[in-house]
Amino acid sequence: MTTIAVFGGSGRIGRRAVEMLGARGHHVRALVHHRTVPGNHVTCINGSVVNAADCAEVVQESDIVIQLATTKEDAETFFDVSLRGTFNILEACRLAKNVRQFILLSGDAAQGIWFYPHPEPINEETPLAAYPGYYAFSKVMEENMTQQYRIQYGLGTTILRSSWVFEGDDLLNHFSILKNVNPAEPGHGFGEVPAEVLQLVRSDQERIPVLLDGSGNPLTRHIVHIDDVLQAIDRSLGNENAIGRDYNIAAAYAFEYREAADYISKQLGIPTIEIPNPQYHPFCIDISRARREIGYSPENEFRRMADRAIESRT
Repeated sequence: MTTIAVFGGSGRIGRRAVEMLGARGHHVRALVHHRTVPGNHVTCINGSVVNAADCAEVVQESDIVIQLATTKEDAETFFDVSLRGTFNILEACRLAKNVRQFILLSGDAAQGIWFYPHPEPINEETPLAAYPGYYAFSKVMEENMTQQYRIQYGLGTTILRSSWVFEGDDLLNHFSILKNVNPAEPGHGFGEVPAEVLQLVRSDQERIPVLLDGSGNPLTRHIVHIDDVLQAIDRSLGNENAIGRDYNIAAAYAFEYREAADYISKQLGIPTIEIPNPQYHPFCIDISRARREIGYSPENEFRRMADRAIESRT
């Protein structure tokens, strides 16, 4: 049995990760701030990532540490949770001496995705370049800290840079003008929408969006299903090939918005509508390193994710 410390275990990905670790026969030490982390294989430690002593208590006696704790676009909390928290956890790993691997779940926001032009597939050598906002900035800083602890102290680190994570009916929510005119986080909505779209929203008429770039072509982007993120975590655990490495984690291939919208439109019987997004650029992500080195093999391409999202609503 391996003892694994998990930070962010009560979150959306964290809950599933803790369940998976239990199924693999591991013991989990989880930091609990607001919500408990269930499971007979879990030892909960009350505290906060802001407190270095709390982080040290969770990390003690752990072989592997997984950092999933984060915040989104919250100026009041992102620095303490994402930056100070990650620093405290890394320090705890350095001082504990028993930690064989530190796994950071990062995000493609750290590489700018469709806010900046990416004429070539985004791979692990693509420079970090946060798009505007606190979340993307925090991901860049978390990765930089992790890489420096790898260099300065020889800490065995693994960075999993995940695409936008979907589960349940999330995909249908994204392909909905009624839910995306004013998103909470940059990059998840449709930007400045035309008046005709606003009128449809005001009259509660749903349409499936076809997002277009500045040249009027359908945008391309990459996402990932939560099951495949969990697979990447699972295949990284204790994997010597993953020590000292960074991996982009995404679906098997990117999707194009017109093809995607047409598929969902046919399944749901809802018309499509074109929405210009000149501020965005098409992109796709190269996952060949993760395939080659840790055996990552995503099982959920766009159509399967759409089918699963539709099934979740029935």
